[in-house]
Amino acid sequence: MLPELKKLKHTDSGNFFLLAGPCVIEDASMAFPIAERLCTISDKLKIPLVFKASFKKANRTKVDSFVGIGDENALKVLRNVSDQFDIPVVTDIHTSDDAERASQYVDILQIPAFLCRQTDLLISAASTGRIVNIKKGQFLSGDSMKYAVEKVKGAGNNGVMLTERGSMFGYADLVVDYRNIIAMKSFNVPVVMDVTHSLQQPNQKSGVTGGQPELIETIARAGIAVGADGIFMETHSNPGKAKSDAANMLHLDLVEDLMSRLVSLRKVINEFGE
Repeated sequence: MLPELKKLKHTDSGNFFLLAGPCVIEDASMAFPIAERLCTISDKLKIPLVFKASFKKANRTKVDSFVGIGDENALKVLRNVSDQFDIPVVTDIHTSDDAERASQYVDILQIPAFLCRQTDLLISAASTGRIVNIKKGQFLSGDSMKYAVEKVKGAGNNGVMLTERGSMFGYADLVVDYRNIIAMKSFNVPVVMDVTHSLQQPNQKSGVTGGQPELIETIARAGIAVGADGIFMETHSNPGKAKSDAANMLHLDLVEDLMSRLVSLRKVINEFGE
């Protein structure tokens, strides 16, 4: 389970926790109906929920791709979501300055996979006292993530978790090696399965990342089966028109059925483990 986190509900349910929301804050209002729907699902199925959205996208392929609505504007949206729905929130950071700024608005700071070895960034995030979620680099093994954990804990912050999001397979595809979840759990930190970014098809000639959202449930089921503590998932009410990661997000209307099946699977796994 996640380290102690204010506003996190249903922590005694025995379920996995869920980090979910749109890829990025696209405007001042779009996050609220998504958060409301996710909260309804969370309360119905007793799933601990953290709302996720990037306050900016700093790692776009094309220079004219959508970046955000302004850092402060987006961070205020995240804080308002947290206040209105009484849930914790998580966002990505990309620089040491981002860490201090974003920590004033969110509960969890997320380190993007490409940046998981950036020592200054990890230490800056740790120094805020916020929980730090580090995504495993697409170029790293699960075993090698122990050094990222050591950097955060060495800075005096034990609130760290790791996320599996696939490994590079050639130039334009990803595969998930589920041994990485087992390896990362050996560090005694919560381990999350990112079921949408793991299905990206990056580096397309068009400059727009592709994806295989039809396999989201497959990736999620396998993650729960091998012991992932949490699920990370990006969702949108109209993925086709999303301004980032449109090709691999799950439609919001499909989230409840998927979560229901995963809860049933988790119950079986828990019973089997006993």
